[in-house]
Order: sequence, then structure tokens, then C-alpha cells
Amino acid sequence: MVTMDSITLIAESLKRQGIEYVFGIVGIPIVELSMAMQAAGLKYIGMRNEQSACYAAQAIGYLTQKPGVCLVVPGPGLLHCTGGMANAQINCWPLIVIAGSTFQDHEGIGGFQEYPQVDAARIYCKYAVRPPTVASIPTHIEKAVRLATYGRPGVSYLDFPGNVLRATVSNDAIFDEYTHPKPPLCYPDAESVQKAVELLKNAKRPLVIVGKGAAYARAEEPIRQLIQQTNLPVLATPMGKGVVPDTCDQSVASARTLALQKADVILLLGARLNWILHFGRAPRYAADVKVIQVDVCPEELHNSIQSAVAIQSDILPFANQLLNKIGYYSFGKNSDWWKILKQKCDINRRTVGEMALSISVPLNYYSVFHHVHEIIPKDAIIVSEGANTMDIGRSMLHNILPRHRLDAGTFGTMGVGPGFAIAAALYCRDYFPKKRVICVEGDSAFGFSGMEVETMYRYKLPIVIIIVNNGGIYSGLDADTYKDIRSEGDLTQITPPSALTVETRYDEMLRMFGHAGYFVKTIPELRQSLADALKITDRPTIINVIIGPTSDRKQQTFNWLTESKL
Repeated sequence: MVTMDSITLIAESLKRQGIEYVFGIVGIPIVELSMAMQAAGLKYIGMRNEQSACYAAQAIGYLTQKPGVCLVVPGPGLLHCTGGMANAQINCWPLIVIAGSTFQDHEGIGGFQEYPQVDAARIYCKYAVRPPTVASIPTHIEKAVRLATYGRPGVSYLDFPGNVLRATVSNDAIFDEYTHPKPPLCYPDAESVQKAVELLKNAKRPLVIVGKGAAYARAEEPIRQLIQQTNLPVLATPMGKGVVPDTCDQSVASARTLALQKADVILLLGARLNWILHFGRAPRYAADVKVIQVDVCPEELHNSIQSAVAIQSDILPFANQLLNKIGYYSFGKNSDWWKILKQKCDINRRTVGEMALSISVPLNYYSVFHHVHEIIPKDAIIVSEGANTMDIGRSMLHNILPRHRLDAGTFGTMGVGPGFAIAAALYCRDYFPKKRVICVEGDSAFGFSGMEVETMYRYKLPIVIIIVNNGGIYSGLDADTYKDIRSEGDLTQITPPSALTVETRYDEMLRMFGHAGYFVKTIPELRQSLADALKITDRPTIINVIIGPTSDRKQQTFNWLTESKL
């Protein structure tokens, strides 16, 4: 009788379903499984924290449309992973999480790291299961991958007790395994597409909003053609940036507030009317705005407000059909709407430009990002997190290509940066070797996952990390105030909750590997250090940029989060 051990069966089943990357941290009982994965040809990346491993696995899923695997130990290992699972599920990114669990004969009597893992994982997943037999493992792996990618992407969880991982099975007993077809495309209703065309053609103040769903759907070609042909004003959500280049003539990102508030018809492509888009409600929008909502998930339609036209469809076939039906229509570049938008764009650009051109010390966010943008490759993948660092960087660091910006996303999760950057760097290494990854971090955000720098070094990933360091969460203290506070009394009572250590030398972390980072206080130092860092192709670099502790974004008409009326 020919047999197969379960870890080989798991690894080969994953390989057959198209899985390429595994991120994780090994320990009992998954050590041998990680080795079996490598033997099967999977690429295993050992991380320093399960949460970062989970962030990396989901980012590679977004970039490739194939789920990454996060492999973790039982109990605490899985629990550390749940923040990443929630982020992937809410962000709609494909992810497979595999965890070992306590031996079944130890359950209920205090087994090592015993925890009700399937139940705990279920609320973060589309699919969570412990395969009931070794022979059924291929069936459940196929289903886990299929459910993670079909429809609205999300998370699948597979649980393997220690005794199952040590088991073998007769080859004759293994259930027949198949590889599912690519996810089917959902096509729009033709009548609804025609209604959308009529609304857009009759609009006085139209606006197109492009979300990361359009980026994931690879719908950039017809959407770009649509915007160029129709001359419709366009905005992108944070990770929808680059589907239409930020630099295109139709982008009204510099007049975002006005565009949202005054538009009478909005075409919403793969974006949700959640907090990022202020729920689609007044006062951020006109009370009578008509929304054409296109989403692959029918449950998302009419969410928060009732849409004038709600279309269940993948973005790619919808964009193609809309482009075909709208014909030679073009929204006049001399219309009142375009005049108002361009005037507002010019005003806001001048305001930002004054701050961006300042070279006075301490530096501000705008001056830092202006010079970073001038030097980094235009096709770089930009990873960003932090409060003002991410928000201001979003407007200053342009994307001309889709899926080239990864940030805190719908869940607003901090700590994602290094994991996302590792995934992006591996993606570039394997698919676009000359492309660079720029990881722009606030100093607070970097603290969540900063030890992943060692992971970057171990795998020779040339990630340029730029830490915008204001010595605080939102804001910090100047050196004199910080020094005075530390000499006055109980630090737990008098240190502001938002304060971090002044001018922390994050750049010195590279001394662990025998290299120096860059400590930057002036624009010439920033430009030179960034130019030098981009020449390094076999390891990460850190540029620690000190800015004013109270540096802030320009005054906003509305808070980023629309205030609750309750």
C-alpha cells in the first residue's frame, strides 16, 4: 500500500491550487509542515510577528490575485494573526491562514496552546474548517482557495491538529482533487448600464470615484479610456490611486471636498460608501446627489444611501460595456463645473506648494514629500501608514500605475507597513525586478512592526524605508519641553499620551547588520540620502527624517471622519 504523509499532502495541495508564497513563524507542531512546503516548491518567508506575516500574505494576494498563506502556531500564534485576518476580510483581499492546533487527545484537558481556533477564526473569515480526515485535506484546501478568491475576496482558515500533521494516509483513500477555474465574472444588466449612461450624459456636475475594487479587478484599461474619452472629473480612493494616473488632466484630487460636496451624479466604481467616502451623506455630499453604484457584492448595493442605479457586476465587464454604450460623449472642458473644479484645484495647489517649497528647519510634511516625490522612481510601489504621514503622503506622492499604493485601508490598521512592503518587494523581485518599493512610515506606525527590518535584510529585499519622525502620535514635543518634562515628576502623569521620544534614532537599527542608516534634518540631506538609498539593491535602508513635532496638514473644511450627529 502506497501512503502519503499529511504535511506533504497539504503542501502539494496548496501548490496545485496555485499558491506561491507562504509567510509565517514556525514552532510546534508546524515546523515540519513549513519544510514540506518548501520541498513542494512554495516560497516560505519567515517573519518576526504573526500579525506582520498575515499582512504580508494578504498584500501578496492583492497584488497577484492569488491568496498568500499565513502559517502560524496554535493558540497565541493564531490570536496574534486575527488582526491581520480582520484587516484582509474588511479590505476584501484574498488570504489563507493555516494554523496548527493542539493534539486532539489533549483537547479538553489543558493541551499545549489549546484554544477553540475554528470558532475564534470564523468571525474573520468566509470559510473556517478543520478537515475531518487526512484524506479530505485536498477537498478543503481547494474550497478554501476558491472561497478566498470567488466573489468578494476574503479570508479562509484551515486548522490542523498536531496528530493530523503526523498522520499518513493511503493514496487510494485520498479524495480526487481538482483545480477550480478562474473566478467567474459577473456581468451587468444591460438596462442598468443604459440608465447609467443617461444619468451621466444629463449630469451638470458629474464625478467618477475609482476604488481599490477597480484596481483588484484589473479594470484600468477601460476606465482610463472612459475618463480620457468622456473628460469626466475623477477621484480615487487611497488604494484606487493609479487606476487612472494621479497626474491625468481629469484628476480633481486637489479639489476633493468641493467635488464630493457639489457633484450631482457620481459613478462609484469598486468603492464603498463607508467612512473613507463619508457614507455618501450630507453635508459632505449634496442631499439630492444621484449615485450609480457598481459592486461585485449585491449586499453592498444601497448601503448607507439609496443609489439611483445599483449594478451588481465585476468592474471590468461593466467598464467595457459603459465605454461601448456611452459612445462619443464628452463632458465639456469649458463647462461651469470644470471651471469651478479647476479654480479650486489651483487654489489648493498654491497653498500646498508654499509649504512644499519651504526648506526651513524643522521640516514639515509637505516639504519632505515634495522632495521625495521628485526623486523616487515614478513607477515605485508606495507603502504608507501613519496618521498625517499617510494622509498627506496620499496627496503628495502620486501613483501613475494601479496597485502601486498599499496603506492602512478600510480598517485603518496601523502596523501594516513593513509586512506590506515585504510582500511588495517579493512581488517585484519575482515579476518586475527593476521596480522599487518605498515604505513611508510615521514614527508611531513604524513602532508596531519595525523588527521586520531583520526579515527584509535576511531575504535581501531592497526596501527603502522613510520614517517621517515628529516624535509623537499625531504630534510630539520639542526637545526643550521634552527635557523639562522628564525632570519634573511622575512621567506617567505628566507625559502627554501622544508623545514619543524626541528624535529617536530608528536609522541606527541597521547597525545590527553592519550598515548605517541616514539621519536627516535638512532637504539637502534628504535628497542625498534618498539618492544613495536607491543605489542599494541587496538590503533595506532606513532614512530617519526629523520634522517639526507640531507639523500638521493644511486646514480642512471637514474632519476626515464625518462627525456623528448622535
